[in-house]
Amino acid sequence: QVSPALRTPLLPVWLCSASGRHGVLFGTDSRLLSDWKCERTFHLYFYSGRQEQTQTARLTIDTHSHHWEEAQREEPCRPGKRRPALEMAIRTKWAGATVSWNGTDPFF
Repeated sequence: QVSPALRTPLLPVWLCSASGRHGVLFGTDSRLLSDWKCERTFHLYFYSGRQEQTQTARLTIDTHSHHWEEAQREEPCRPGKRRPALEMAIRTKWAGATVSWNGTDPFF
């Protein structure tokens, strides 16, 4: 029998797989599971367990930003600019969200 906590997690957690690499994306705010108003700006953490990752990456997700605001914070956009697979996975849940790696080089 499956524990109720496994069927309905207390905190948001996603298992990620891209190009044969696996990791865990999770949040520490349980309100993300039940209160859509908490989905404006929030933090998610990513851990892959790979040797090149020395600490858990703290990502800031902003679901109400615009692509031109993101372009001002980062290098200028260029056609065909590729995004890390993890950012694209996050955008399947929160379309159009900007993802800040908070100084960590994207590695997944």
